[in-house]
Amino acid sequence: MCRRVQLPQIMSPMPSEPFPVRGLIGGLYRFRRLSRAVWVVSLLVVWLLAAMAATSNCCRAEDWPRWRGPRADGTWSGPAVPASWPENGLPELWRRPVGGGYSGVIVASGRVYVTDHLPADSEADQPEVERVLCFDAATGDDLWTHAYQVAYGELDYGSGPRAAPTYHGGLLYTLGAMGHVFCLNVRSGETVWSHDLVAENRATIPEWGLAASPVICGDRVVIHSGGPSGACYMALDRHTGEELWRAGDDPAGYATPILIDRSESPLLVAWSPLRVLGIDPADGAVHWRVPYEVTYGVSIATPIYHEGLVFVSGYWEGSKAIRLADDGRRAELAWEENRNLRGLMSQPLYREGHVYLLDKHHGLTCFELTTGRKLWDDENQATPRGRNPQASLVWWGSEGHTLIFNSEGQLILARLSPQGYEELSRADIIGPSWAHPAYAGRAAFARDDTELVAVELVPESQAASAGR
Repeated sequence: MCRRVQLPQIMSPMPSEPFPVRGLIGGLYRFRRLSRAVWVVSLLVVWLLAAMAATSNCCRAEDWPRWRGPRADGTWSGPAVPASWPENGLPELWRRPVGGGYSGVIVASGRVYVTDHLPADSEADQPEVERVLCFDAATGDDLWTHAYQVAYGELDYGSGPRAAPTYHGGLLYTLGAMGHVFCLNVRSGETVWSHDLVAENRATIPEWGLAASPVICGDRVVIHSGGPSGACYMALDRHTGEELWRAGDDPAGYATPILIDRSESPLLVAWSPLRVLGIDPADGAVHWRVPYEVTYGVSIATPIYHEGLVFVSGYWEGSKAIRLADDGRRAELAWEENRNLRGLMSQPLYREGHVYLLDKHHGLTCFELTTGRKLWDDENQATPRGRNPQASLVWWGSEGHTLIFNSEGQLILARLSPQGYEELSRADIIGPSWAHPAYAGRAAFARDDTELVAVELVPESQAASAGR
């Protein structure tokens, strides 16, 4: 029940006596009582607003502003995880047509970004283009499109771009399969700056196109360009596009570098087709190199770093764990394995000393990070065994729940632990796809070569009740 509080008048009647002391004292006493009431009501209002904000924060989930999520490591703090999903599948929020591509989806500040490719259409007088598309996350409305001409030629698996865009500070950074780099204004899609790595730097496009997402390091954006003259990696001023440094003489691979954010000495860890490198993001100095030459140049899966170890895994040559010195400026091989731990495209997940990797033969596999000792595999339950098995793995919260998007376009809710694989729910959400989905708010966003879809992971009522 609300109690009505009468506020004091701004102006009072003129007193009948020249100096009404008694009336003044009484008025002050009443004003003090009223002021105290107003003060109490104000405190209640502030408390209610804080409680509403806390509830809102509990219900609000993180965005997905870059490759592999908010921390670039496949972790997402979403709403409370449901016990299971509806038997008839996940509710569809919206679905929109897009062109071909393997590039992941990102979501930031209520907008969805994805890149695609449209082949030339002579009848419609349409040249071959890559595009950057922006949609409203809530409605799927098309907000803007940025298109530019390309020539894929004999590019293998040439359906579209590979690299997920990167959102940072109101700007969007993209890398196309043929070496076109763009910085775009996220509100309008207008070009802030751009580079053509082939025309400007004589970059050599690898067999399956450039695929590493741009990485933000302070005011720098790092591109895996594969150019000559020490330009395997390049840092550009993220505001102007001016080149700041070059590093490495290796050809281009496909793996997105990771930034180890040490307070005193940040380190960029990159995996080329020839070696794993530790690069100073400030000036491009290469502190260490660990040889790891891979067949057909398929350095693809993003490395991970935990417990002082950098871990990389390849399709033919298997896995390597590299021990870093405390300052990150020296590295040595800790262990290697080429029987049970042979990943391809999927970045592994880490939690509490254990790693979960998609092995090319055995499927989802759990092993100890410090030793490489295998604990179990799921016998290809999560995604079908094939020539190029693929599934994108993401931790949902901190209790071992995992979102697995497999190559069949199925989204799986599972629990992973050193004891095994426990599947809770599975839903078909789109056609076959290797592209990494995004998770934001209460929704998942996924694409294939023809469509982009948003599905509801948690009903609004459930998310609201979880915040109370």
